[in-house]
Amino acid sequence: MNTLAFFAGGAPGLPEILIILFVVLLLFGAKKLPELSRSLGRSLSEFKKGKDEGARLEASIDKEKKEKVAESFSDLAESSEEPEKAAAEPEKADDEQEKA
Repeated sequence: MNTLAFFAGGAPGLPEILIILFVVLLLFGAKKLPELSRSLGRSLSEFKKGKDEGARLEASIDKEKKEKVAESFSDLAESSEEPEKAAAEPEKADDEQEKA
């Protein structure tokens, strides 16, 4: 039997939520519910803070990676220009020798 048959139709509706709240009330009592709600709210806010911090950290890491890749490409472009200059210099020297 499917253990999620209670929610087989998708998200729980109003009757299901009321049943769950009634069971929670019976289990914990009316005095504990405000305390449980506060702790749940704090937990959710901490989770959101951690999620946002992780997103900022991931964005900064991505930015650093992009900068390193750009730096590597610029280094590669500079190193590829050097052989072209070196190849052009012997041609100039050959031209000068022919003129002489």
